[in-house]
Amino acid sequence: MSIRLADLVERLGGQLKGDGALQVDGIAPLAEATATQMSFLSNPKLRAQAAQSQAAALILAPGDDAAIGAYAGARILADNPYAYFARTAQLFAALARPARQPGIHPSASIDPGASIAASAVVGAHVTVAAGAIIAEDATIDAGCYIGPGARIGSGTHLHPHVTFEANCRIGANGIVHAGAVIGADGFGFANEGGAWIKIPQTGGVAIGDDVEIGANTCIDRGALTDTVIEDGVKLDNQIQIGHNCHIGAHTAMAGCVGVAGSARIGKYCTFGGAAMVLGHLTIADHVHVSSASLVSRSIHEAGQYTGFYPLAKNADWEKSAAIVRNLATMRAKIRELEKSLEALSQDRIMQTPMQKPMQKK
Repeated sequence: MSIRLADLVERLGGQLKGDGALQVDGIAPLAEATATQMSFLSNPKLRAQAAQSQAAALILAPGDDAAIGAYAGARILADNPYAYFARTAQLFAALARPARQPGIHPSASIDPGASIAASAVVGAHVTVAAGAIIAEDATIDAGCYIGPGARIGSGTHLHPHVTFEANCRIGANGIVHAGAVIGADGFGFANEGGAWIKIPQTGGVAIGDDVEIGANTCIDRGALTDTVIEDGVKLDNQIQIGHNCHIGAHTAMAGCVGVAGSARIGKYCTFGGAAMVLGHLTIADHVHVSSASLVSRSIHEAGQYTGFYPLAKNADWEKSAAIVRNLATMRAKIRELEKSLEALSQDRIMQTPMQKPMQKK
């Protein structure tokens, strides 16, 4: 379960400084790495800690190389040490992962009309309905439900107890964590005389390649057309995506984000935890929304957006809230004062006697 540094660099790139034959068997934080492990430096504030690290090798940026002169181990110079660390961690995880055992568990319930590739893994108590397609090298863990006409792409992994409803689809190399629900009905009702009339949700959910969906996250099916999650999107745990939303490629959302129905979010956006987006809004590419912010209007320009009041002691917050409630009244009074001052100023100008011009002698 070890990797030669020379093999690692050959596979991932970077510049190796040190013994390429050195074997490493894992990756660990700077302060905890041992003489058989690697570590990484992505924050210049930790240079002193890196210089004292016992790691066999460090991944770091070229600009940090000279700053940790006391460090005696091997070095791999990379433009983006954090991304290099991520790819290295993936390699170690793959080495530690048990070998896949393709096949269908005897307790699984498979409709004769379903199609399952020979290289797929279908775990215990999985249900696969008629017309569902599970592609090559897909893994469906215990207790999952795959609905009628659903499609699971090649290499995609559904963790235990995922519900993947009818006519929903996900592309290649996706990850859906435990308890996620893909394709539940969207929240669609018409009001008649105070009573709610359900609108059938007949669309699906279309998910692209390389998408990761966190535990207990819910993505609702569309009302008439599909809810769309484009390639490379990363969704954390306990996120709600409403019906007919469109999430652009490589957008990432932290835990407990909520996106109301028919919102359209651009590519390469990020959303901090518990951020909220109202329905039917449009958000441009490269927009970054801070944690706990409420997006109540469309955003048409890239940039960082924040919409919350800073934390304060409760008594101070109550005082500020009282001032905010009275802003309209204060604004009206200030306008009246401005008008009064302007009138006084005009009166003073009118009352000032004009000076006679000086005569030449």
